[in-house]
Amino acid sequence: MNNLKKLVGIEAAKFVKDGMVVGLGTGSTAAFFVAELGRRVAEENLQIVGVTTSSVTQAQARELGIPLKDIDEVAAIDLTVDGADEVDLDLNGIKGGGAALLMEKIVATYSKDYIWIADDSKMVEHLGAFPLPVEVVKFGCEQLFRLFDKLGFNPSFRLNDAGERLVTDMGNHIIDLYLEKIEEPARLAKLLDETVGVVEHGLFNDMVKTVIVGRSDNGVKIITK
Repeated sequence: MNNLKKLVGIEAAKFVKDGMVVGLGTGSTAAFFVAELGRRVAEENLQIVGVTTSSVTQAQARELGIPLKDIDEVAAIDLTVDGADEVDLDLNGIKGGGAALLMEKIVATYSKDYIWIADDSKMVEHLGAFPLPVEVVKFGCEQLFRLFDKLGFNPSFRLNDAGERLVTDMGNHIIDLYLEKIEEPARLAKLLDETVGVVEHGLFNDMVKTVIVGRSDNGVKIITK
């Protein structure tokens, strides 16, 4: 599996050109993309500026010597490459397994081009088998939990390794929704967008036009919308 992740990470790095501002995604697959960019910076003198989507990616990029700027220090991002937890046939996706969905969505929103990299196990007919993360403010989060429960969303607070409620880089909690199958991603996204106390959710609808997929035959397939 790591071999597939590495393959797509290297393939995605080919889209990065000199002078670009590049959004650096979060997660095990995106880490291979960042590693390849680090290699190109060191060995090929690639001239780029990175904008990171989490403290974990920031630490990795700094260690590799990739020059970084904060999102508010750049006018726009030329290209962002990130992983996805699930991708459906319409190239809608669920993200946030690494608890970085808010930063990931902000960086994606201000990117001119946006690519997902994934192995073929992430490609699905319908979203929802992967729990949908919803980032919520701490104040009133129990009320939100009860609301989601009432709606039949099977909510569960995300916990950290110590068994306490996880706190994101932005200081919020995550409620994972165990939905099994999302029939109408756009409708659910609208409902969550309009729910007070919800900061962001892991439905990334109509955001990517290109997905680079690592296949179990060790090939790479590029799917475009």
